[in-house]
Amino acid sequence: MSTTAPPAQAPAPAPAGPPVHRASARKRLVPYWLLLPGILWLLVFFVLPMAYQASTSVQTGSLEEGFTVTWHFATYWDALTGYLPQFLRSLLYAGTATALCLLLGYPLAYLIAFRAGRWRHVLLVLVIAPFFTSFLIRTLAWKTILADGGPVVGALNTLHVLDVTSWLGMTEGDRVLATPLAVVCGLTYNFLPFMILPLYTSLERVDTRLHEAAGDLYARPATVFRKVTFPLSLPGVVSGTLLTFIPASGDYVNAELLGSTDTRMIGNVIQSQYLRVLDYPTAAALSFILMAVVLVMVTFYIRRAGTEDLV
Repeated sequence: MSTTAPPAQAPAPAPAGPPVHRASARKRLVPYWLLLPGILWLLVFFVLPMAYQASTSVQTGSLEEGFTVTWHFATYWDALTGYLPQFLRSLLYAGTATALCLLLGYPLAYLIAFRAGRWRHVLLVLVIAPFFTSFLIRTLAWKTILADGGPVVGALNTLHVLDVTSWLGMTEGDRVLATPLAVVCGLTYNFLPFMILPLYTSLERVDTRLHEAAGDLYARPATVFRKVTFPLSLPGVVSGTLLTFIPASGDYVNAELLGSTDTRMIGNVIQSQYLRVLDYPTAAALSFILMAVVLVMVTFYIRRAGTEDLV
């Protein structure tokens, strides 16, 4: 008796899923949705205020009569020529403070990265400790440190340092407060952590085996630093100098509290135009000129600070 096998049944069709291209399209949109809050933040708190200030800079009028957009671009030229000394002074003070921060911050960052050992975290906390207090309080403290007749001024007089700084035009006689030196000291102190932290981050990534390899090739410590350590730390040098120079060039607190009318920076002029003179178009024009000058300098610096050019 023969038996026949039942006919094979066709497999059930798989449930229909969403098209592949739809899933991939949604996946591609995820980064944009994540960026959307940041983009909105920049539009509301950066782009719109910038556009408003741009329109303000080409207005004419007064606070009592109101300001009207008349496309008065001569405000830029008048602002630049009228306050050119303050512009140059701001760039000079910021550049000097940035150079001092680099000279002081690089050895400290090197020490923390390679020699601190178990004290590394303690030293990092000490570096950021000034951020635990107000910027204003830190600057006011320098008025006590550099007070006339104080121990710091007395020590500088004993070492005849003030004779040299007076010859350079940084101080006046035995007085340090209300001089360019006081302003530069305040800028250097307040922005030094912005130099140390990027330098430390860059140096901490340097593979110490490269130092050992250079030593095996009979390279002297100075040669190891010049050929290995410093080129590899250039990203930190560039970041630190930018984070120091850009805010220092527009700072007005240090010049206001530690300086005098002869040491006013462009930030003091902008603050005065906004809050005292109430000349909003000039203040806006000064702000855009400062931003343009710093942007040009930073662009040139970044292009010249490439590793291939400096190694």
